[in-house]
Amino acid sequence: MQRKKKEECKKAPAWLTSFGDLMSLLLTFFILLYSMSIISLEKFYQVLKGLVEAFGGKQVVFSEEGALKASRIPVQMENMHYRIKKFADLKKEITEIRKLLLAQGIEADYLVTGTCMKLRVNVSKLFPPAAEIPYPEARNIFLQMCKRLKPFSLPITFEGYTDSLPISTPRFPSNWELSTARAVSVLRIFKECGYPEDILSAVGFGEYHPIAPNDTPAGRERNRRIEFCIKLNP
Repeated sequence: MQRKKKEECKKAPAWLTSFGDLMSLLLTFFILLYSMSIISLEKFYQVLKGLVEAFGGKQVVFSEEGALKASRIPVQMENMHYRIKKFADLKKEITEIRKLLLAQGIEADYLVTGTCMKLRVNVSKLFPPAAEIPYPEARNIFLQMCKRLKPFSLPITFEGYTDSLPISTPRFPSNWELSTARAVSVLRIFKECGYPEDILSAVGFGEYHPIAPNDTPAGRERNRRIEFCIKLNP
């Protein structure tokens, strides 16, 4: 009868194989994490420059040696200081236009949203009811506004809004058409004034995006407006 050979080494427990596979997978996972965590300085610098431009900054803290040393290095970018240089002048001009409108009994206000300075103008005294052609005196007001804004040569989007009262005519089946037509009318006046037409645009929002409740006459009057969205960056 043949004797069984003695095993020189004991077999590893079954769980050890699974444990080894798990460790290998974890090691691979951490190697992938490490490889993805390496930052491309070129891409990082591009992102940093974009953020600086968006916020209108002049300098950033940057070092190519890994750790930041709190040294200020100027970032050279074309037109990045335009907002800083022109914002105060534009705000002053918008304030003067608002005073001009208020003096003629036209409600107006302005606000800054992102890279856009908005001049909000009520149109109840500028356009006849359910019509897109402004009154003759209103046309002169728009021309004065154009002459004041033309030196800046900034892109402008004319946004038309109405109240919630429905309209249904052969020319304007809904408030969308009416609000858009009024915005385009103002755009055409600016074009005739000599404003660069390639940076002008118009859009209509109808009764949507109200700034006051539509359940009162005063609220509906506030919602009938045109907003001049003036882009702060050319």
